[in-house]
Amino acid sequence: MLLYNGQIDRINQYLFTGSIFLLPLTVLGNNIFMWALVLIWLFSGNYLNKIKEILKNKLAVVSILFFSIHLLALLWTENFGWGVEMTRKMLPFLFILPIFLTISKKENVNYYVYAFLIAIGISEFLSYIVWFELVEPFGKATILEPTPVMGHISYNPFLAFAIYLTLYKLLFERPMTPWLRTILTFFVISMIFNMFITGGRAGQVMFFASIAILTFQFFRDSQVKATIISAILIAVICFAGWSYSPLFKMRIKQVSYDLTLFTTNPNTSVGHRMIFAKNTFDMILSSPLLGVGTGDFPSEYSKINSINSPAVKSTVQPHNMFLYIQAQLGLLGLSVFFWLFYIQFQFARSSTDRFVHHTGVALPLLFLIIMISDSYLLGHFTSNLFILFSSFIYSRN
Repeated sequence: MLLYNGQIDRINQYLFTGSIFLLPLTVLGNNIFMWALVLIWLFSGNYLNKIKEILKNKLAVVSILFFSIHLLALLWTENFGWGVEMTRKMLPFLFILPIFLTISKKENVNYYVYAFLIAIGISEFLSYIVWFELVEPFGKATILEPTPVMGHISYNPFLAFAIYLTLYKLLFERPMTPWLRTILTFFVISMIFNMFITGGRAGQVMFFASIAILTFQFFRDSQVKATIISAILIAVICFAGWSYSPLFKMRIKQVSYDLTLFTTNPNTSVGHRMIFAKNTFDMILSSPLLGVGTGDFPSEYSKINSINSPAVKSTVQPHNMFLYIQAQLGLLGLSVFFWLFYIQFQFARSSTDRFVHHTGVALPLLFLIIMISDSYLLGHFTSNLFILFSSFIYSRN
């Protein structure tokens, strides 16, 4: 029996590491590995102990509660079909995060992190061969947006988080062999350059936030020094990006142009987000406590949009995760949503493990920043990035 349990545990570790490796590369492969792991957990018995392990972890409990509120809000939704689809998107909070929190192991953290970084290296290589026009654009890539595996909206947050992890290792991991330090230094430089030839603005904001977080973590005893150095670093990188990256320069100019054009023509990328936010606020005011229900955002938004801004396209989500949760699930849902992040911060701040203490603060903080501009826990790539890393950063194993 002990051998059988040991075999299951080894299989679990292979599947868990494999799911992290496949996440930046293939939706299908990532899903197969994750849900295979869930099935093994469900059919391998010892259920009482498993449930006890889940209930010991506050993050697992709040994760299940977050999913349950989506289920509960189906009771007052009119578009039940769309509500079921939105609830399905939240299934990882019911199964994957709580189960994986009990499966991941602290002693394997390096394997998990390097599996992710190697996969990002492969994604980056594919991006460069398209950008250098060594191959014809394939997958989701174009010459202007050389991101074959996933769209730039997801790719750049992945890249930003990989930069944070790599810089973290260079700054805090001791001892480190010279050859590994050389490889990681080259890797982080190549990722920063790649950040400015792919156009995800939210990911670039996440990158700058990563630089600031790392600086404050490194100079933890001097907040003034950290503020000055992070400001200088961000300013220098911005200046270099403006000077040498036509795409970065164009994206910044586009934001400025969209803002000046907003009153006469809101049909721009920035204009859409501003209209989405305004109309969603109106929806929230109509149902502040319980929200409109898990499935009614598209139909309710369409009604408001037809009155407030008929010339602007409708939407199924407001490109802001906080507004989306509040509109659908009300104050109850938004409170549980923030509670989930509070548990992460609390766990990280109380941890004596340096990696957990630092990365456990960075992960939720970075997601809280980028979710202002889009609903990043609805998409496959970024939601699974959040869930898989949460699964081992906040594990008690």
